Amino acid sequence: QVQLVESGGGLVQAGGSLRLSCAPSERTFTELMAWFRRAPGKEREFVAAISASGIRTEYADSVKGRFTISRDNAKRTVYLQMTSLKPEDTAVYYCAGDRTTYSLSGAYYREDTYEYWGQGTQVSVSS
Repeated sequence: QVQLVESGGGLVQAGGSLRLSCAPSERTFTELMAWFRRAPGKEREFVAAISASGIRTEYADSVKGRFTISRDNAKRTVYLQMTSLKPEDTAVYYCAGDRTTYSLSGAYYREDTYEYWGQGTQVSVSS
């Protein structure tokens, strides 16, 4: 069973930056990739997605202009660069991937679009 492994979470002060990374646990490849997050007491929500080529990206309104999703297909790794972090960004961040979806033309913001998930990495932003 392929899993995605996230890294890079931690504790940071408001206004700071963090970079999350995500790679598959086995020698496989996922096409459409995304980041979701679950804040304490809330439902998991979409954060950002990137197409298989890396050309197209989409973001939740709450993170536009502050977060950047990117990928290095040679390393089979996806990144989430987070800047100008706010206390409300505190959440467990999950990486998600799908092997059969290549573009962002579909429901990239829906959890059920994705076949593989990571265990999550905690991001905590202090005020």
